[in-house]
Amino acid sequence: QVQLVESGGELVQAGGSLRLSCAASGRTFSSYTMGWFRQGPGKEREFVAATSWSGAGTYYADSVKGRFTISRDNAKNTVYLQMNSLKPEDTAVYYCAASTLGALGSTWYVVRRQTDYEYWGQGTQVTVSS
Repeated sequence: QVQLVESGGELVQAGGSLRLSCAASGRTFSSYTMGWFRQGPGKEREFVAATSWSGAGTYYADSVKGRFTISRDNAKNTVYLQMNSLKPEDTAVYYCAASTLGALGSTWYVVRRQTDYEYWGQGTQVTVSS
């Protein structure tokens, strides 16, 4: 069982930066693929980024590639999402999620489907003003 708590969301101007954090409970945090998703107003929830157990593997949605960076600190049971060059269309509730999937032998594969994530946080609101 993993409990996830996001923080760091706030109102920011376009072009600005934010860092979201997601603190996880449990002693097996380092065995989970961790992902970030978001749901904008009137939109379906969508994949943003994912990282492997060690953090060495990362993957991004095209819409955030080059602007967002996902990272994790397994010693602190925390995953981060650094968001730079924010745009009004980045306005959304951001969720972190944990998945037991991603292992193919010793190789990590990207987990992008929401249904493949077993544990979810409550979300944190990011609002980007123009």
